[in-house]
Amino acid sequence: MTKILVINGPNLNNLGRRDPGQYGSMTLPEIETAISNRAEKLGVEVAFFQSNHEGAIVDYLQESSASADGIVINPAALTGVGYSLGDALRDAGLPLIEVHLSNIHAREEFRRHSVVAPIAVGQVAGLGWRGYLYALEHMSHHLQEGGAA
Repeated sequence: MTKILVINGPNLNNLGRRDPGQYGSMTLPEIETAISNRAEKLGVEVAFFQSNHEGAIVDYLQESSASADGIVINPAALTGVGYSLGDALRDAGLPLIEVHLSNIHAREEFRRHSVVAPIAVGQVAGLGWRGYLYALEHMSHHLQEGGAA
């Protein structure tokens, strides 16, 4: 069965109470439930991981990428500065889709640069929690069609 890692970066554990006007009112566990439900319909397995620490995400990628087929990641605050995260994603050699709840391109200048985007199959930004579902669907189809990183 196709396995997709769904990774969330810093502060996303506070979704639901963190600036709901910008990030929505759903909590991360609620978003993960929605992703799991969509994954079941798509016939793919998902594995979730969230950390506020870049090194923990790097460790997770190094430990888990060999048993996965693709990655959906919201790097959050690491988007523009997570160079070791970018290296770990590159080293994983898996296709990935970058997700952002808010439209990072319509926000502060520093949020517009991504160290992940150059190695991503695509980016979903500004579509709220549903962006994860769109990314999962696209990744599932991408992998079924033999898409590579």
